[in-house]
Amino acid sequence: MTKKLGWGILSTGRIAGIFAQGLARAENGRLVAVGSRTLASAQKFAAANGNPRAHGSYEALLADPEVEAVYIAVPHPQHTEWAIKAAEAGKHILCEKPLGLNYAEGMVMAEAARANNVLLMEAFMYRCHPQTAKIVELVRSGAIGEVKLVQATFGFNAGFSAESRLWSNAAGGGGILDVGCYAVSFSRLIAGAMSGKAFLDPVSVTGAGSLHPQTGVDVVAAATLKFANGLVAQVATSVGLSQDNSARIYGSTGMIVVPSPWIPPSEGTPAKFFLHKDGKVEEIVVATAANLYGLEADAVARALAAGLREVPEMSIADTLGNLAALDAWRASIGLTYEAEKPENFLSTHSRRPLACRADANIPTGAIPHLAKPVSRLIMGCDNTVTMPYSAAMWDDYFARGGNAFDTAYVYWGGLQEKLLGQWIKNRGVREDVSVIVKGAHTPFCTPEFLTSQLEESLGRLQTTYADIYMLHRDNLEVPIGEFVEVLNEHLKAGRIRAFGGSNWTLQRIAAANRYAARKGLQGFSVVSNNFSLARMVDAPWTGCISASDKESRRWLKKHQIPLLAWSSQARGFFTDRAAPDKRDDEQLVRCWYSDDNFARRERAYALAKKKGVPPIAIAAAYVLAQPFPTFALIGPRILSETVSSLVCLGVTLTPKECAWLNLERERP
Repeated sequence: MTKKLGWGILSTGRIAGIFAQGLARAENGRLVAVGSRTLASAQKFAAANGNPRAHGSYEALLADPEVEAVYIAVPHPQHTEWAIKAAEAGKHILCEKPLGLNYAEGMVMAEAARANNVLLMEAFMYRCHPQTAKIVELVRSGAIGEVKLVQATFGFNAGFSAESRLWSNAAGGGGILDVGCYAVSFSRLIAGAMSGKAFLDPVSVTGAGSLHPQTGVDVVAAATLKFANGLVAQVATSVGLSQDNSARIYGSTGMIVVPSPWIPPSEGTPAKFFLHKDGKVEEIVVATAANLYGLEADAVARALAAGLREVPEMSIADTLGNLAALDAWRASIGLTYEAEKPENFLSTHSRRPLACRADANIPTGAIPHLAKPVSRLIMGCDNTVTMPYSAAMWDDYFARGGNAFDTAYVYWGGLQEKLLGQWIKNRGVREDVSVIVKGAHTPFCTPEFLTSQLEESLGRLQTTYADIYMLHRDNLEVPIGEFVEVLNEHLKAGRIRAFGGSNWTLQRIAAANRYAARKGLQGFSVVSNNFSLARMVDAPWTGCISASDKESRRWLKKHQIPLLAWSSQARGFFTDRAAPDKRDDEQLVRCWYSDDNFARRERAYALAKKKGVPPIAIAAAYVLAQPFPTFALIGPRILSETVSSLVCLGVTLTPKECAWLNLERERP
């Protein structure tokens, strides 16, 4: 590398100064600008660090054309806002740890970096030190046999101060996020090393801790992490107790003791750790002439020079896995920051008003008896359990043009409805969205339970009406007229606008509409059954019904009743998760594996290659290309899955291609 990477430092606190000193010793970076909330603060920092340009605002720093990469050193509750702005400004990002307060914030930052084609790295400087690489090398080589246990601690006694960020709830204080993240990161690193991977995420995290009576942050906390490869890790942290801040790795034939894992000596001072084996202790010395913080700056520069948008020493997936483990640790000790609570989550992660993006492209369709248009890709609300996570997914979907949300009385014991209702209230978008409420699931599928559950669902959702109400299951012991009558009572009372049946036979839907026509009542407007390119071999849950067969498609085409298709992408069958030799996902295998489905999958892959899109986009486009109104329920668990789901909107399939995909003709 000939040209040094031009850095800007965002904020002028203590850690910013430490990084500036390290950057001055880096081989491939130079400090060109600093930004602070005041010009005086920026000028003072600049004078102490080589006199780079001083900007009196963070925005001005990000607008500086000479700044190629930015080091974000504000307190971690502000990381998301400024990482997003940095990404949008085209700046590569090195962000202090933890990357965010929680996994959701990390996911939002990762998506911003991806969308703007910039590098993102969480600043775990110890990961860039050669001592860490040497420890990983020894574990992988089997130097201490099979690793069974890791013990890692990082804690100190800061002394309580209500003004300190370490003790502040608003600042995300406590030990887990401040320094406990190191111990978790190290444990996951070693778990990965023993399995030949860069890292491994735990399958369980159980913890205990003590919360401060005034601020509620963790004073002392410990956790046990269990990994799929058998490793157990014990981690501990504190801001109110001094600990030895070391790491120990126990294997079947020896152990490694690391006295200084988190801030290993650098700039010529040797780092030392010890290998205990066969009754002997070997001192292992690792020295580097580089500065510890200069090492991570150079790691960023090397990655960029190689055309990468991640740094191998601390990848984005690694960071997200660490944040998920920290979330689990905090949850196990009952630590939710005030800002994370549903009633307090009043703004988007970006701290901007919620609005549709200029490139919003999710199309809408009409549902009989419903005045609002409904997005043809409907967001399924059954897989997020915290407001930060839910808001990240729903804000993004809304911004991309989505306006329809599908939930149910039974999802997570009502938690999903409560979160969705609070999100709608916080964002002020009730009249801008369509809410689909499902209830009366077996064994409570009666008119009486329909009424009581609907009223409870509306209370959870903090709304007076459901745009669409769906009976979640049918009960053939109840005469169809009783369901139609009670649903029309709720229509007249204003509690619902339109209604339908989920997992109802089309014959039963037809009977309901015949009854409604005879009585001069409103009939079923929609049906929500499984529909996908792949045939449902076995129902994933009791009582599920598919409408993918030829007879059902013929009926839907004739009657033109809108279909809200669940599992529209066959729950991952058209991704790399599925293959004849992949059988880890029991439900995927049981419900979708068959010779004819793999033939459909093969054709989807072939057509995807021809059209230059992912195979899952072909599968989703098939659902939307039917000769009757279709709406696809999607259940993305991460933002990148939402992005990939939307690719199908740019795919046009002809009737011949649809028939070929479904094995109904030999040529597309």
